[in-house]
Amino acid sequence: MRRTHLIAIAVAIVVFLLISALLARVFSANSAEQSAITTLVTDEAHGDTGAVIGDITGCRSTPACRQRASENVRALAHPGPVSIIQIQPSTSFSIAGTRGFARVAWSVGGSLPIVQCVRVWRTGNAISGLHVELHQVSRRIGSESACPAHF
Repeated sequence: MRRTHLIAIAVAIVVFLLISALLARVFSANSAEQSAITTLVTDEAHGDTGAVIGDITGCRSTPACRQRASENVRALAHPGPVSIIQIQPSTSFSIAGTRGFARVAWSVGGSLPIVQCVRVWRTGNAISGLHVELHQVSRRIGSESACPAHF
């Protein structure tokens, strides 16, 4: 009887640890998305068009993306430290790949808030690992605006 209880406890601990590890992978994807978006808007604010193009998956090979990156950098570059006001992630929780829009509000050097939308792809799953790719960034949108379906 005692041996059965010990085996049951050991199995429960192993299951708990496995579930915890999978959840940690899922939550790390949220952190990776926020980090990628923060890097993108920081590169825009610092006027680094090449870095912005590199931040967006496939942008180097797409003339429209390169043009948008250049336009955004010209419009949004400003001296000073970047401050992220709010990031609404593309999804709050997903154990598999998803595609969606993240909305980011940020300011730089005392500027008024800048709001943009970012098309985000999360690929993979909780077992093999989730990866975050940024595929498109909008122009500046209104502070109260939702992300447009197309940008």
